[in-house]
Amino acid sequence: MRELAKPAGIFDRDVEWAELARFAADERPGATLGVVSGRRRQGKTLLLYELARSSGGFYFGATEATSTESLRRLGEALGTFVGAPGPVQLPDWAAAVDALLALGRDRPVTVVIDEFPYLVRAARDLPSIIQHALTPGRPERNDSRARLLLCGSALSFMGGLLAGSAPLRGRAGLELPVQPLDYRAAAAFWGLDDPLLAVRVFAIVGGTPAYRREYVQDDAPSGPADFDPWVVRAVLNPARPLFREARYLLAEDPDLRDAALYHSVLAAVAEGNASRGGIAGYIGRKATDLQHPLTVLEDAGLLVREPDLLRTGRSNYRITEPLISFYQAVMRPAWTALEQRGGLEVWRRSQRRYASAVLGPRFEEIVRQWAVRFADPEVLGGPVAEVGAATLTDSASRTSHELDLVALGEPPMGDGPRPLLAIGEVKWGRRLGLPDLERLTRLRDVLRGRPGVDADDARLLLASAEGFTEELVQVDSGRPDVVLVDPGVLYER
Repeated sequence: MRELAKPAGIFDRDVEWAELARFAADERPGATLGVVSGRRRQGKTLLLYELARSSGGFYFGATEATSTESLRRLGEALGTFVGAPGPVQLPDWAAAVDALLALGRDRPVTVVIDEFPYLVRAARDLPSIIQHALTPGRPERNDSRARLLLCGSALSFMGGLLAGSAPLRGRAGLELPVQPLDYRAAAAFWGLDDPLLAVRVFAIVGGTPAYRREYVQDDAPSGPADFDPWVVRAVLNPARPLFREARYLLAEDPDLRDAALYHSVLAAVAEGNASRGGIAGYIGRKATDLQHPLTVLEDAGLLVREPDLLRTGRSNYRITEPLISFYQAVMRPAWTALEQRGGLEVWRRSQRRYASAVLGPRFEEIVRQWAVRFADPEVLGGPVAEVGAATLTDSASRTSHELDLVALGEPPMGDGPRPLLAIGEVKWGRRLGLPDLERLTRLRDVLRGRPGVDADDARLLLASAEGFTEELVQVDSGRPDVVLVDPGVLYER
């Protein structure tokens, strides 16, 4: 199996490239199928184009067109690829798929069909045609080593391509989601060395690579003092593509037909209404009426439902894309003023909303990511299997307490309780001290008597962007069960 080196122009994406290279270099006989998905702007096209180029493969980017025009464009691309004197004549999609498989008769050949959902809109039976073409025992499949990769950004469509009774269910040997960069990789990509500045930028643009390259033309804050001017010139500037991006994210997905409803749902979540009942109350609908829009937003990758790790059957919703949270909290309420180039004044009066609705929640999410992805297992008493937020009810005092972080270990082999590795308090704009530690200590005592979790050795994690009092730092130095996390810890490598 030949090795395909990742091109220098691709930042990070080592795991994704390794999976794609393994799939493309497979020498075994028989055509194979892979599916690549992910929201727009994540670099899927660059990955697949470079994969096809590096392996001597075929790349075709579909467009919104009729079936006839798409067949003609595909035939022209095939003719150019094989060196034919003219376009390859493709009377229908069955012939087109067989022509793609024929590219792999002599060697493994990467065959990329990008923006696959565009083709299916015009040819609804295309997935079934591909299913038939890849039927085991069919000569066109057996005699080919084509490595067919279907890629798309419509997550609701791509997610259903291999699910349930879909035609391609069981046909794919690769199912690769391309996610946004994590917060550490995003800081490196933007060239940000200051942890506080990195958090502030991530809370707005997240880990979407295109937002730095195409959308702000590599305009990154030069330092902490440049952050506010950068927001005004790069994000709140109607002349920059990033200005309208949050709106376009909803408009691009064909399943998000009622834009006003979906914007209202997202606004509710951005305002802190994370439960279904809270969302319903905010937008003036019954909770039972929200099943469909919430499911659609989840399928589109814009919302995620996260279970309460201490209350079975309870869950909260979180916006996955930071730019949408920023738009809903800061831009949408002042859209008219922003269109009139009032970005500086809007930003000045939006500081509190930005801190409470955008920066604070995203900082909590970063800390949870750190706990499950980057923290040394010894720091939290073991490898973290699941992390989230939770609400703890103390029946003795008849009070409820919010926990910003709950970290669980691996479930036991038998019926014993699951290890609770840590509970935590996370604050962006407040220095934490002994009262916060004492609160967590009391809550750990409450949890020690609860069935289902073993909280005896749970660590007490306190995370703050403002730092900690001297008294708390002194306690931390003498207690292994206390973990203090500041932005410097989050970005350590």
